[in-house]
Amino acid sequence: MNSKHKKTIILLSWVILCGLFACGGKSGDDKNKDIPKPEPNTQEKAFFTPNPQALSEQKVGQLSIGDSAPYFNLPGVDGQYHSLEEYQDAQVLVINFTCNHCPTAQAYEDRFIQAVKDYQDKGVAFVAISSNSPIGILPEELGYTDLSDTYPEMIVRAQDKAYNFPYLYDGDKHEFSLAYGPTATPHVFVFDQNRKLTYSGRIDDSEKPGTGQAEDLRLAIESTLNNQPLPDQQAILPSFGCSIKWAWKNQYGEKVNAAWKEKPVTLNKIDLSELENLLKNDSDELLLLNFWATWCGPCIVEYPEFIEIQRMYGDRNFHFVSISLDDPNAAEKVLKFLKKKYSAVNNYLVNTEDKYEIIDLVKNDWDGSLPLTLLIESGGKVAYKVPGSIDPLKLKKAIVNHPLMGRYY
Repeated sequence: MNSKHKKTIILLSWVILCGLFACGGKSGDDKNKDIPKPEPNTQEKAFFTPNPQALSEQKVGQLSIGDSAPYFNLPGVDGQYHSLEEYQDAQVLVINFTCNHCPTAQAYEDRFIQAVKDYQDKGVAFVAISSNSPIGILPEELGYTDLSDTYPEMIVRAQDKAYNFPYLYDGDKHEFSLAYGPTATPHVFVFDQNRKLTYSGRIDDSEKPGTGQAEDLRLAIESTLNNQPLPDQQAILPSFGCSIKWAWKNQYGEKVNAAWKEKPVTLNKIDLSELENLLKNDSDELLLLNFWATWCGPCIVEYPEFIEIQRMYGDRNFHFVSISLDDPNAAEKVLKFLKKKYSAVNNYLVNTEDKYEIIDLVKNDWDGSLPLTLLIESGGKVAYKVPGSIDPLKLKKAIVNHPLMGRYY
């Protein structure tokens, strides 16, 4: 092979290598300019993220008969925003200011649902709005419910009761509710086709379920459909129920939370005979027992839920008792944990190292694993049992739906 051919082969090899490794040619970025790039992550943003805020005191409006319906545009539990214009074709618009937690609001739910069924095909539109700020609600105010008034919990309540109307959230800043000025939950406003107020007040005058049929609301709807004004004494009526939890009314809540943290936390040892008597529950209240230990990860994680539950239902026919299965010599460690969790309840440490004696005593098909939670009726019958970690919502439902408790006064 002559030198000319050798030079040609060497040159071709160099060209090929440069093509493979971009020698002296385009940079890596330049080479990739013509290569389609994957689409960036365009995951849809969350429909709505609640952000309840502390507010200075605001002026609360007060509508008079004949006033126009104030504008609103609010997120609903159905994953959509709903505005006043959405209902422009309805002859009558009913807006119900309500909430999850209020026992009066719960007492009227079925009546309102039935009214929607009866009138939704007669030119009447229905909307419910929760104005309550979640930051203004204490656990002690939730004694008749399993749910507070957060947006996610509104979704749960709407599903539990199969709401047949939009349920909207205005708890961040009360942006639109302030213009309506509801005084209690529930408080209904009825507007005619021109969106002029024809009625404001109660659904009916009988709070207890089964004793009223939404007579005042139905009369207002019928009169408005027929363009017949209500007599003055029937057009605006007081609305009995829980006060609106405006965000600036949280000073009392701060005091109560601080006072709870100042309560003394104690730990007593309990022997097997005392534990046996405790399990019999000779009180006239529901007894919630949680068996746990400081070395049990799930126990530690869920423990604050029990303190909240005690604060919710402790003023009713209910009490919570904490039972540690740590070694009897670990009392100092157990008490330190309990103080950290503000466990101002009856706290016990079982005074035996023989865990199998405890298992035999507790029974209820318990395999000895922790945590274990028992809801015990008077006389010792276990009404609800959770081996392992609790589902807080299910436990709260089991408590509030028990005949000793209930959702209404």
